[in-house]
Amino acid sequence: MSASAAKVSKKELNSNHDGGDETSEKEQQEAIEHIDEVQNEIDRLNEQASEEILKVEQKYNKLRQPFFQKRSELIAKIPNFWVTTFVNHPQVSALLGEEDEEALHYLTRVEVTEFEDIKSGYRIDFYFDENMYFENKVLSKEIHLNESGDPTSKSTEIKWKPGKDLTSRSSQTQSKAGKKRQHEEPESFFTWFTDHADSGADELGEVIKDDIWPNPLQYYLVPDMEDEEGEGEDEDDDEEGLDDIDEEGDDDGEEEDDDDGEDDEGDDD
Repeated sequence: MSASAAKVSKKELNSNHDGGDETSEKEQQEAIEHIDEVQNEIDRLNEQASEEILKVEQKYNKLRQPFFQKRSELIAKIPNFWVTTFVNHPQVSALLGEEDEEALHYLTRVEVTEFEDIKSGYRIDFYFDENMYFENKVLSKEIHLNESGDPTSKSTEIKWKPGKDLTSRSSQTQSKAGKKRQHEEPESFFTWFTDHADSGADELGEVIKDDIWPNPLQYYLVPDMEDEEGEGEDEDDDEEGLDDIDEEGDDDGEEEDDDDGEDDEGDDD
């Protein structure tokens, strides 16, 4: 905002205080102009800081690439790694139907690539083995930000095999009450590849890029972690059960001793 844009009228100044004179009004106007100048300097430094941060992000983005490549090679040795990761993620799993999960069993690799200047967008590539659903070996989606900051997206056209289009097939789902409801056009994970209406609200892309991609292992291991916690609880329960048995055993022993003592007295008589 320029100094001229920051000026206020004398009428506005007078409305802000009672009994003000021309000197105080002049001081207020000068203060506003100085604030505007200081704010311009702050904005300039913020912009400079953003440029410096971007350079650092670009530097470390390049340094991370060899490790991402090594990780992908190791992940390739684990069957169903990516479908398990997606199923275990709370937001992504909400988009997965049974056939989506089946199709994702053929997913062998996921790659996220941020464009060189980072702030202009990113691309996500999904690599698939031969499968019964589509012909593509790779499905990609790109999110671009133009100079004005408005997002646009484009993606691979999915070449569905006959009768296998998961984005248009109707299906029946079971409600909690046990009644079946017919959906004319259910949402599918693969609908994301064809949805370009609102790239600015591309939550799935952001989740994959910012949450899953940095550390997919944490979601792949979720069931194992839960199992370990459950086993610990079971062990505690077993120990408590053993303690109860021991206590009952001690009580029974005392009662038996008492009974024996009474019997002995009776024999003496």
